[in-house]
Amino acid sequence: MAYEAVIGLEVHAQLTTRTKLFCGCRAEFGAPPNSRTCPVCLGLPGALPALNGAAVTLGLKVALATGCRIPRRSLFARKSYFYPDLPKGYQITQYEEPLAQAGHLEVPLEGVVLDLGLARIHLEEDAGKSLHVAEPERATLVDLNRAGVPLVEIVTEPQLRSGRQARACVEELRRLLMYLDVCDGNLYAGSLRCDANVSVCPAGSRDLGAKVEIKNLNSLRAVQLALDHEIARQSACLDAGEVVREETRGWDPDAGRTVVQRVKEQAPDYRYFPEPDLPPLQVTQAEIAALRRELPELPRPRAERLAREHGLPAEAVAVLTATRDLADYFEATARALGDARSAAGWIQTEVLQALHARNHEIRDFPVGPQALARLLALLREGILSGRLAKEVFQQMLATGEEAAAVVARLGLRQEGDQAELGDVVRTVLETHPEEVRAYRSGRAKLLTWFMGQAMARTQGRADPQLLRRILVQQLSADREKSPADDGTPDRC
Repeated sequence: MAYEAVIGLEVHAQLTTRTKLFCGCRAEFGAPPNSRTCPVCLGLPGALPALNGAAVTLGLKVALATGCRIPRRSLFARKSYFYPDLPKGYQITQYEEPLAQAGHLEVPLEGVVLDLGLARIHLEEDAGKSLHVAEPERATLVDLNRAGVPLVEIVTEPQLRSGRQARACVEELRRLLMYLDVCDGNLYAGSLRCDANVSVCPAGSRDLGAKVEIKNLNSLRAVQLALDHEIARQSACLDAGEVVREETRGWDPDAGRTVVQRVKEQAPDYRYFPEPDLPPLQVTQAEIAALRRELPELPRPRAERLAREHGLPAEAVAVLTATRDLADYFEATARALGDARSAAGWIQTEVLQALHARNHEIRDFPVGPQALARLLALLREGILSGRLAKEVFQQMLATGEEAAAVVARLGLRQEGDQAELGDVVRTVLETHPEEVRAYRSGRAKLLTWFMGQAMARTQGRADPQLLRRILVQQLSADREKSPADDGTPDRC
């Protein structure tokens, strides 16, 4: 029987606030365990929450960027469940009256754009972290540094049909959040996590079947693999006449399968009720209008503008707008150089390779856009060859020098003296008479070999266009000579 999947996502993004959602503890990753805690985030008796206004601002930016409807007021609620890393025994979140509702996200996917509905966006605090250790004895340790860190949860409509679609949606949402500077998107550090709800039913059926939730998918690859596996697992259950249970599962990347964690909780299990220690959150139209004016140019409009203004292919634009910082770097380089295509080419190759090799972010890159533009200007003016430009670029990375200073220090200026290059070419041709005869006999590809020989004699400093022109002229002149000048008899 043919089956189809129905998938909805719940994406939790850690907000880039300095402090936690309801207290003044620092919200930072990597601090010593339990060193960023206080009576509020430890859930001690008598401690009262105080809402972090910066978190509200960041949550509203996400809502505006996704076209959500923002009500004048929203409510916080207590969501009760009992885990060692939730010291209060409940989580402060939003339930019946969230921060925003009814938005959408445009997701480019293989030449088409998926318009994904967003059911709701709400604020909530994170739980702590349980660390399961086996040595020296089996134990579970609890680190409450993360408890109370502000999250924005984005819940999609159940419109997705495959792991590939879900991965593309998480990737696009991550890009949007990073453009807005509301989340750093660091999957490794847990700044962005995804829960996926999936059910499988016969194709065309209105009965969506049992809903299974896969918790805490912390990489794009895990989102796709876990969902594809779960779709296959549920389909096999239905084929075998078995009942698919509503349950919560986790993803085991080593085994490549989902595993049962617990029976799926329903809303009544959480015993939601309004948070008595926090008043309703009020948002005015003036505040919304002010935040709307602060929004940066978003990823898709920016990509469309760059393609339109500079005539760049879609693949190049997708790379250059992957992050807001990279797009800023490209545009600054293109403006300074006056040549967007050359800037795009170098950034996609040399700059990104250097970033990957050094594990740098573009905002920390030692060669700024103005410095890169000055290097590319030397290449455009013929002062540097492509090979020399790459050599200068590596020196700039290592020393922080300007391109012109590197050229002067190492004497890397490209050789463009026509007389000198003519002498080099004559020496090459005289040294390799057999290759000259072969070229004249029709082996035109040898021109590249001659270029290599001549470049080697100039240590790569020859102007390649001028060198090629001289080579062609001298080889053509050789061809125009009498066939007997190489010692072979004339054939009639």
